[in-house]
Amino acid sequence: MSLLCMRNICKSFNGIPVLKQVELTIEKGEVHALLGENGAGKSTLMNILAGVFPADSGEMEFDEKKIKKMTIQQSEKMGIAFVHQELNLFNDLKVYENIFLMKEYKRKAGALDKKRMIRETQQLFTELGVEINPEEKVENLKTSQKQLLEISKALFFKAKLLILDEPTTSLNNDEVEHLFQIIRNLKDKGTSFIFISHKMPEIFQIADRYTVLRNGEFVQAGKISEITQEEMTDLMVGEKLSHQEIYQAREPGENILELDHLSGYGFSDVNFTVKKGSIVGLTGLQGSGSSELLQGLFGAVPVTGGTLKLHGKDCKIRSIQGAMKAGIAMLASNRKENSVIPDMSILENMYLSEQVLSARHPFISIGKERKRYERYKEMLSVKAEDPDDPITSLSGGNQQKVFLARWLNTEADILLLDNPTQGIDVGAKAEIYKLILKLADTGKTILINTLEIPELAKVADYCAVFYEGTVIKVLKHEEIDEKTVMLYSTNAAQKGE
Repeated sequence: MSLLCMRNICKSFNGIPVLKQVELTIEKGEVHALLGENGAGKSTLMNILAGVFPADSGEMEFDEKKIKKMTIQQSEKMGIAFVHQELNLFNDLKVYENIFLMKEYKRKAGALDKKRMIRETQQLFTELGVEINPEEKVENLKTSQKQLLEISKALFFKAKLLILDEPTTSLNNDEVEHLFQIIRNLKDKGTSFIFISHKMPEIFQIADRYTVLRNGEFVQAGKISEITQEEMTDLMVGEKLSHQEIYQAREPGENILELDHLSGYGFSDVNFTVKKGSIVGLTGLQGSGSSELLQGLFGAVPVTGGTLKLHGKDCKIRSIQGAMKAGIAMLASNRKENSVIPDMSILENMYLSEQVLSARHPFISIGKERKRYERYKEMLSVKAEDPDDPITSLSGGNQQKVFLARWLNTEADILLLDNPTQGIDVGAKAEIYKLILKLADTGKTILINTLEIPELAKVADYCAVFYEGTVIKVLKHEEIDEKTVMLYSTNAAQKGE
């Protein structure tokens, strides 16, 4: 019997369609996997269900009641709980205070009934098999305990449908199995789940049925038992239009970067060697460790184990400035948050990093910096009128070129590019690809992390695929395609094949 029916759901933002006639049906007492690549429309559909924003058109029915306009309050009242990947907990409150926040028990005099809230929190944890002290501060909990607390919080108020968004990202194998046992027990009692994950083995282990979205459209729904992991990957990726091949092979130089069992925050036991002038692609699901590795190499997060060699010599990167002095530069992801200095001009944004390296020289030669700017403007084809204009006057693609110039200005040998084409248009992307190849031809060594596999097929000599913090497979250039990468990044293929 159906608990939820969403039919012909459409949603656009600023005139751009995000969901087009999408359908989703959830049965009572089932685990339903909602699948699709990044940008497929999963989050938008769930936010409509949770009442975060309305659908433009379509129909919704929950527990045999038609819903004209869903709100957050109505969603909660009906028994829909959304457990986000970014947990919605207050670290400075105790466990029981998080569970009862805005729903506290009070005595007749108006005082909080703390004993009752603590007692009922403990009863809930005992029923679920969760070992957490109700009076512990949330900031002292492990990530896995926080995940279970968030789910417990939703269950305490009798949620009929739980939306779990990448719930196992921070859990080890034992913790995943514990979570799955809780899900199975609740499913047997009639609770339904929407399980959003890219990890194929987990999906096939816990889900009963599935729905696949691609590019904002419904693709297929069915029983997990009637499909293989490879077929599921095909549904998610689909047939892609062929793109012009711009990759150019080149003869790499000597070893410039050697990672031996390198470990740190978000990555572990990473081994590979990079030669001078090569372009190495890094990819994997969000949080798989590829971005974190770049941050470790740049000194933004600590390296806790293993060894790193630069030019054949042991090197310890303890800070960003230390990485810069070692000849490493990094174009960070999320340009708006990590690169743009909006109060500075184009020129000032360009020479910022070089001035950090030469801080012992307190005076800036504007004439010298203008000459450098003009050189990089021509090299990178930056479309800008006046270097004194604000950086915000440029398009996203041209801003990214300025930030690339910022790091080239430091004369770094190794460039770490984290999602370098994020948020820029197709034409600007093509220019960035050509620039990456051009820089490699001049002897620069480039590590590029991206979730967009066609990018890697255009520029990378080979690609390291990450899964749960480590490299699960290294693909040659000719092996890089979306289906193959998806198989390894979700661990649907056997390690080391």
